[in-house]
This record gives sequence, structure tokens and C-alpha cells, in this order.
Amino acid sequence: MRGFAPAQRLSIGRKVLQINWGLVLLVTATASIGVAMLYSAANGSWNPWATRQVLRFGIGLVILISVALIDIRFWWRNAYLIYGVLMMMLIAVEVAGSIGMGAQRWINLGVIKLQPSELMKVGIVLALARYFHGVSADDVKRIPYLFVPLLMIGAPSALVLKQPDLGTALFLIMTGGAIFFIAGVRLWKFGVVFAAAAAIVPVVWTTLRSYQQKRILTFLDPESDPLGAGYHILQSKIALGSGGLFGKGFMQGSQSHLNFLPEKQTDFIFTMLAEEFGMVGGLVLLGLYLLIMIYGFAISLRSRTHFGRLLAMGVTSMLFLYVFINIAMVMGLIPVVGVPLPLISYGGTAMLTLMIGMGFLICTYIHRDVAIFRHDSGET
Repeated sequence: MRGFAPAQRLSIGRKVLQINWGLVLLVTATASIGVAMLYSAANGSWNPWATRQVLRFGIGLVILISVALIDIRFWWRNAYLIYGVLMMMLIAVEVAGSIGMGAQRWINLGVIKLQPSELMKVGIVLALARYFHGVSADDVKRIPYLFVPLLMIGAPSALVLKQPDLGTALFLIMTGGAIFFIAGVRLWKFGVVFAAAAAIVPVVWTTLRSYQQKRILTFLDPESDPLGAGYHILQSKIALGSGGLFGKGFMQGSQSHLNFLPEKQTDFIFTMLAEEFGMVGGLVLLGLYLLIMIYGFAISLRSRTHFGRLLAMGVTSMLFLYVFINIAMVMGLIPVVGVPLPLISYGGTAMLTLMIGMGFLICTYIHRDVAIFRHDSGET
């Protein structure tokens, strides 16, 4: 057989009843913490961040439900088209994108500014899930079958790196690598890639912008420039340590409210939360993320189709990378790369990306028993 299984249609009413409302509640609870922290970051004011974040989450929730209710076979059929549109948007950024903070990363649509590189994070999950769904387990082990997905990862990563946005480019590569691993690519091939990457590090280093090189050098020795490049991470560590076990209290963080902590509404918002609510508050947030990831893992296992399994695990891996990179960054475990904390950091496109991803996760759950046959086989 080729294409879809015989029609297996669910009514809208039945789909709504099958929405995993527990997962929606977890996402809402996590986003609510973000709104509270943005309210605190503005010294007890809903403006300029908290009100907009509530509005964005509301719009994102509508998008999440809409994505979830659409038949998963629609997403399977149009995965490459969506990826292609996002690639065109990345090219448009290169040609006529808006410049902000020294980087050309946005498309100005008048009402909003979109960052296509953020949307590509979920777009690459969708496209790779479609590709590996149509490849047999034996073919995944053959190198020629990996050229196309490698190109699917490499092309957008190169465009994003040129913006320049090293953090997002690495994020795309790691997300793609996670799907390669989930799809069954053998570990020795990852070893070859890592060895090749290590060999070209000196070449890559010469292509980095001066501020990117400085970030890496500062990571190795932040005290070398405490009032310059090392300022962010040193203040972040001070704020994290000063929070102690239970924190200083809501809106009582001295580092953040005396403006020692930079970018407290975006990249370093976890630091502010840890200062105000301590290690306990940080662990509560991590617990919410962990529960969402457990939901994602369970949904993946429950899906009947390989496409659904890869899509759910890809979105779950993407969420893990967001959380891991941001928290490791603010703790000084990795260089500062500008990755937001999902559902917490202020930002429109990042919120949209996460809500679309959660929509795909719930879509996989609703359509878990809908079959999509692999090409020329009876397998799903």
C-alpha cells in the first residue's frame, strides 16, 4: 500500500474529549510561573512584559488546540512543504531581515516580528519525522540514506549561523542529532561526526565573530573580565547562590531588582526565580518540565505510527534541550548562547514555537491509533 490507511476519521467533538488536558494544565502552570516572574522583573508591574506574555500565551493556546485537532496525516503530508516555507523565510531574513542587537534574525510583519530560526526548531522535527517514517530500519543503517536528512539539518543551520546566531544553529544540529538517534542511526556514526567536528574546530574558530569568541573565552575564565564579558555570568552565579534554599521572597531579589542581573526577563529569568524562591522554587519548575517530558515520552510509546513516535520524541527532545541549555548557561556550565527558558522567558516567537510543539504532541496523542503506512509496505 502507499500513503494513508483507510479513512479513520474522528469527529471534532471526540477529538476535543481526547485532548490530553493534563498536559495542557502542566503547560499552563509552567507559563503562569513565567508571567509571575515577568511581573516581578518589572518591579510589580504588568507592563511592559507580563501583559504581553499573557496575550501571547492565550494566542499560543488557541494555536496549540488547533494544531492538536488537525488530523496527523495532514502534518505528515505537508511536513516537507512546511519545512520549505521556513527555509524560504530564513532566506528572506538573509535578504531583507530586520536587524536587532547587532544581528539580522527577524522578519517584520508589521504587527509582529517573527524569528524564523525559532520556528525552524519545530519545523526540522516535523520534516525529519516524515523522512525517517518512510525509511526502513535497514536503510537507516546505510550511509547514503543519511545524506538527505543531513542536508535538511545543515542548510538551515548554515543560514542561522550567518545571521549570526551560533546558539540557535547548534540547537538545530542537536535537535536533528536527537532524531537521528531516535530513528536508529548507529552510535559509531555519531562518533565519526564528533571526530570530524573536533578536527575543524580551529577553522570554525576563525569564522566566529569577536563577541562569540569572547563568550567562549569568558566561559573558561569569567573572572578575567568581571566588568565586561564576564559580567553576566558572574552576576548570575551571585544571584543563584544568594537565593539559598527557599529564596528571598517574591519581588525581593536584590540582584535582579537593583539591576545587577542583566537580561532578567529573557535569558537569565531562571536566575531571578532561583534568587526569589531558592533551590526549592527552581526544583518545582524543573519538576513541571520533567512531567511534561514524561507525558511526551509516554505519548511517543503509545503512538501506532513511526511518524507519530518520532514527532513526539522530537518535540520532547527539543523541550529538553531548551531547558538544559538555558539552565546550564545561567549556572556557568556552558557558554552564554542566548537560548530562552521555555514558557518562562519573555519572547513571542519562542512561545509560538513551544506551543506549536506541544500541539504536535497532543495531536500525536489524539491520533495515536491512526495508521500511516510506510511506502510500499504494510508497516506503520
